[in-house]
Amino acid sequence: MITVDNLHKEFVRLGKAEALTVQGLARSLGLMKKQPELVKAVNGVSFSAADGAITGLLGANGAGKTTTLRMIAALLKPDSGSIQVDGITVQPGAQSTQSQMGVLSDARGLYPRLTARENIRYYGLLHGLPADAVDARIAQLAHWLEMEKLLDRRTDGFSQGEKMKTALARSLVHDPKNIILDEPTNGLDVVATRALREFLRWLRSAEGGAKCIIFSTHIMQEVERLCDDVVIVAQGRNVARGTVPQLLDLAGKPDFEDAFVKLAFLNDADAVKGVPA
Repeated sequence: MITVDNLHKEFVRLGKAEALTVQGLARSLGLMKKQPELVKAVNGVSFSAADGAITGLLGANGAGKTTTLRMIAALLKPDSGSIQVDGITVQPGAQSTQSQMGVLSDARGLYPRLTARENIRYYGLLHGLPADAVDARIAQLAHWLEMEKLLDRRTDGFSQGEKMKTALARSLVHDPKNIILDEPTNGLDVVATRALREFLRWLRSAEGGAKCIIFSTHIMQEVERLCDDVVIVAQGRNVARGTVPQLLDLAGKPDFEDAFVKLAFLNDADAVKGVPA
């Protein structure tokens, strides 16, 4: 189980530099005046993700989803707030929680000169697994993800779907209890998306280990078809939470896209009532 409580994260964005000035034949570069600007990427996000369930983090681009997931994965330190994974407080770089998480980020980060098998095996060894256990796990994941034919091909030149399968297998090689997926269906075709969806449903089941899965996306159809619980994030904060039917009722809309637009883009003065965020 993952619990997120009142997360905040700001970044400093520098302003534009002064342009080059040209005087006669001499060119000089003036002082680069940069006005720092504080950007609130995450501004009070709170939610919990249960074991044996897929929790959807739904928001437009720039809503704060990726920053939130990076803090949960201990890749970024929050300015304030707390995160617990299975009752253990997350600290950046701490192996106590990272060993319990499988993270599929938006940047796949595969080594193109290595085969799919070598990419997955390398991460298994980094997690401290014995070599024979890693090899057995690779065979298991390749069967589940239907990627046996990819294992001994170099990942350079892989399609988006093939890259996704390899990156997902790599993130699951240590059999983590908690899985974080940042927009995993981006760039996938219909067949690859359906295969990923079925695999995530299996991981959520008791047979698949009753994993705690957080699924970040901006695609309405994926949320409707896959997620047990949905957290809508807008402007760095969560504005509504519930099942898809609950959110439809909350927004008073029969269409989920219309419900999302209404809930995500309310004015600050218009508090969302009903299902607690």
